[in-house]
Amino acid sequence: MEVEKVLHMKGGAGKSSYSANSQLQAKAILYIRPILEKAIIEVHKHLPEKMVVADLGCSSGPNTFLMLTEVLKTIGKQCQRLGVEPPEMLFFLNDLPGNDFNTLFQSINVFEESVRAEKDAMSVPHFIAGLPGSFYGRLFPSQSVHIFHSSYSLHWISRVPQGLESKGEHTSPNKGNIYIRKTSSPLVVKLHQNQFQRDFSVFLKSRFEELVPGGQIVLTFLGRNKVDIYNGEMSSIWGLVSESINSMVLEGLVEEGTLDSFNLPHYAPSMEEAKAVINEQGLFQIINIQMFESNLDPYDDSDDDFVFDNIQSGVNFAATIRSVLEPMIASHFGAAIVDELFSRLAVNAAKHLLKEKTKYPVLALCLKKKEQM
Repeated sequence: MEVEKVLHMKGGAGKSSYSANSQLQAKAILYIRPILEKAIIEVHKHLPEKMVVADLGCSSGPNTFLMLTEVLKTIGKQCQRLGVEPPEMLFFLNDLPGNDFNTLFQSINVFEESVRAEKDAMSVPHFIAGLPGSFYGRLFPSQSVHIFHSSYSLHWISRVPQGLESKGEHTSPNKGNIYIRKTSSPLVVKLHQNQFQRDFSVFLKSRFEELVPGGQIVLTFLGRNKVDIYNGEMSSIWGLVSESINSMVLEGLVEEGTLDSFNLPHYAPSMEEAKAVINEQGLFQIINIQMFESNLDPYDDSDDDFVFDNIQSGVNFAATIRSVLEPMIASHFGAAIVDELFSRLAVNAAKHLLKEKTKYPVLALCLKKKEQM
């Protein structure tokens, strides 16, 4: 899998697009709003004339502009409190080249109209630019960015871990799975962990070079609460997709070898794993780190363990997953299976929710660049 070519959310503004199915990700941005506000205020206390904010893994939905609005409102309020002129804000929207930047930029006029309606944000001069490229490497000049923000992106690793491929007569070490599950070998776990550690290390080193002194990073990405990595929440969630594809293999709709050669470029770390990489690098101070949970159904805001309508929740869950996975699924298996696959996923999810209300664990972090000695 050439990750940089196929890893992107489903573009456009149609019923199955990411733009129409990114409510779950919006909740994460709203959850960390106090963390983001605090980071912005801290960085702004030096009263820079210009501030650069980069959104890494921006995708193409409305959530990018939700984050931008929060930044502008925070700066506007802070400048009014201090009685100073607001800085000029430059926003960079970054994602891989396959991202639907056209839909994103077509939405800017709507965003600007909403900003003019926000009393606190309207006074802040701002500019927006796109920046395609992988955040697993340098994107900006040294000491040029004040705030990095990234939501629901860092659980995507830079590549499918090397060693998971089927080779000749040798079967895949992760046969029948698309992510870590109970039937996965210890090798599969180790390969995923090593790839995450390498990628997150590169990410941190790159951002350290690019941040101004005292600059901060605010991150949210999928994680793991459970100690048993084979039984992690994302293992259960991606397992529902695996089961749906496997049912199509049994009916001859998908070749078994095609499934065995498909692995997601994904890893959901525990909080301890993320902290270990940060501490090993020694480049950032951890200002805030916490884990929160979101229901599989993005329209379910309840805190209990009861699912009111498992069938509708299954449909809603499948729509969210489709908006994320469809480009990868279509590239590997062919577009012809997409509708049937996600119909089956909705049914499997509905059955699963009768037994267990699995939730997405989400890691939220705020990191501050340490002073160079």
